[in-house]
Amino acid sequence: MKHWIKNICLITVGGILYAVAMDCLLLANHIGEGGVSGLMTLGYYLFHIAPSLTNFVLNGVLLIVGWRYLDRQTVGWTCYAIAVMTVALRVFHEVRLPLHEPLVAALIGGVLMGIAIGVIMQGDGTIAGSTILARICNRYLGVATGNAMLFFDLAVALPSAMVIGWENMLLTIIELYVSAVVLNRVLARLVEKRCIMIVSDHADELAGALNQLTHRGVTLLDGHGYKSGQRKQVIYCVCERQDLTQIMTLITTIDPHAFVTLQVVRSTFTGDVLQLFR
Repeated sequence: MKHWIKNICLITVGGILYAVAMDCLLLANHIGEGGVSGLMTLGYYLFHIAPSLTNFVLNGVLLIVGWRYLDRQTVGWTCYAIAVMTVALRVFHEVRLPLHEPLVAALIGGVLMGIAIGVIMQGDGTIAGSTILARICNRYLGVATGNAMLFFDLAVALPSAMVIGWENMLLTIIELYVSAVVLNRVLARLVEKRCIMIVSDHADELAGALNQLTHRGVTLLDGHGYKSGQRKQVIYCVCERQDLTQIMTLITTIDPHAFVTLQVVRSTFTGDVLQLFR
């Protein structure tokens, strides 16, 4: 139940941020987008079609593609995300924030768009469109989601110069790049962990305490100092980033003289679980 509530909250917030970025910043400053969002902006500029309508129709079509390649849970939450975005686009349709410097709109819009998509993905959904294609590439080809989205988005953004002009098309590319960078950073929080290696004279005590604190496996490695020649045990542990403060406090309490190294882990693999983010 908590998982459902968390996903509903994340997707709702992400959908609202998406609508704010699209309606208030990008459309207000005649900046394009990529993928389905780009087609949505072109439909608005050329034919004054409501973005909410284009979003609902085109994403509905791509959702059929996602039904075949993505798990049912992702598709279900994506349906909810499309509904939230459609309503939010309608609500913010008349809200415009025209800026004297369109570059500022492109930068802020890109940041908000990247955060919005990342938050929705943390809620197990997608914004459909090129995000579905990007998730498929990430799952089957190992391509980072943000990079795959940037590729599909540019396929729409580059030809849009004929409608919004070359200057605004370049601003669109800047917005897409910023969005991809922010999205990769947000998604990295889902899979990045921390690897701790500890050399200590109290390895057994530390290993037991770490296991009890993190509820994760702790590995003891046999080692010896090259210079001192002393044999010591090395503790190897992979943990969540939010556990670091407690772990460092624990290590300091048990062995203030322990030698600790900390690394970022971007991929973890076991017999039946693969978390890959490149």
